[in-house]
Amino acid sequence: MDINALYQGLLKPSDRLLSDIAELDGDILILGVGGKMGPSLARLAKQAVDAAGTKADVVGVARFSVPGLEHDLKSQGIKTFSADLLDDNQLQQLPQAANVLYLAGTKFGTTGKESLTWAMNSYLPGRVAEKYKHSRIVVFSTGNVYPLLPTQSGGATENEVPQPIGEYAQSCLGRERVFQYFSSRNNTPTLIYRLNYANDVSYGVLVDIAKAVKEQRPVDLRMGFVNVIWQGEANELALRCLAHCSSPSAILNITGPETSSVRRIAIEFGKIFNIDPIFTNEEEPTALLSNAAECYRLFGPQLVTLKEMIEVIAGWVGAGGKTLNKPTHFQEREGKF
Repeated sequence: MDINALYQGLLKPSDRLLSDIAELDGDILILGVGGKMGPSLARLAKQAVDAAGTKADVVGVARFSVPGLEHDLKSQGIKTFSADLLDDNQLQQLPQAANVLYLAGTKFGTTGKESLTWAMNSYLPGRVAEKYKHSRIVVFSTGNVYPLLPTQSGGATENEVPQPIGEYAQSCLGRERVFQYFSSRNNTPTLIYRLNYANDVSYGVLVDIAKAVKEQRPVDLRMGFVNVIWQGEANELALRCLAHCSSPSAILNITGPETSSVRRIAIEFGKIFNIDPIFTNEEEPTALLSNAAECYRLFGPQLVTLKEMIEVIAGWVGAGGKTLNKPTHFQEREGKF
């Protein structure tokens, strides 16, 4: 099996995405394009725009601290602007766009840098919302705003009252509230995109589990159940969400359709690697879980199954493929990232 070919096949835009992009007017601006999801989102948007035959530009904004990333995006026809979004002079010099995807934010290293976390996650959204008040805005958020729920509950729906644990999750709820305020005040069509957990061959909960099994390190079962979605599908849904922005702002959970057992996932990786997984701790009765039924009602059935994700990630990790080496800390139950 050619893992790279299989992986590339899972990154192509679907016909459903092409249909939506063909109906979308205006350019697509991605703020925070330099993060884990930004580059692949920009590439998918560009592929979709080209395949749909629209005249839209795809524009990415970041500090571009990763060497070579800006050049790589430009070589694929994506326009770029290097900017520190917290510098208001630089923010105001950015171009306008009809469609904005807001990916900027801070998670890891939150402990000890609480003020920066709140500035990025709760202050900056207000500046961006004012700058792009005439745009449609899809705001990346997180399922971390929800409380831990019983593992048999089916997960939090969009109607669940947020109860964020820890300052990272609290600041993310702050981001949502600020965008919601400006959506109503300025009549800006907005959608709050609550994601958990996106997975690629280079990072994600599934990579964390796969590497632990392969390296014969204990898999922590305290957060014994998770929701997972293929990153390429999460990117596709983000672009399709541009057609569902509203004022007051909409909220949508983005994740896989099933509650997945961490133990069972580890066992599946173990079968592929021919290794018996090592476990530590026991499953707690609650977990951070989201219910994405509304997402699948709007957009149709899942594109990439858990089985397919496990197979391609196992192939990648088993072959020693490059990963970001950025653990998700999905096991964290106290909100300390």
